[in-house]
Amino acid sequence: MGTIKSFRDLDVWKKSMDFAEHVYKVQRNFPDSERFGLADQLRRAVVSIPSNIAEGHGRGTTKDFARFLTLAQGSLNEVSSQLELAHHFGYLPSGTGLYEEATEIAKMLSSLIKSLDKKEKCK
Repeated sequence: MGTIKSFRDLDVWKKSMDFAEHVYKVQRNFPDSERFGLADQLRRAVVSIPSNIAEGHGRGTTKDFARFLTLAQGSLNEVSSQLELAHHFGYLPSGTGLYEEATEIAKMLSSLIKSLDKKEKCK
């Protein structure tokens, strides 16, 4: 996998870990009635973002890594939709910075996937 020795060295993994922590903190303010509903779904989806990045990196091939980054993108989209629902239901105030974090991670994932695709095509 080039010069990156560990998934922990990837900025997108670091940002997605921080994002997961931020989402966990915010969802604690959801009503108790959402403890096993939206909050649970949100926690599962946000955890899968850095998890897929790490798993993909560990697979050892560029093609597999790109595939798992795509899965991370899907989880990020799921989280974004759930955050929209939470805001719509009044559980999530404006100004949390979560949307901006999600957008930044989405751009980073997209760029990394594109660079891996180029690398794969050069083989």
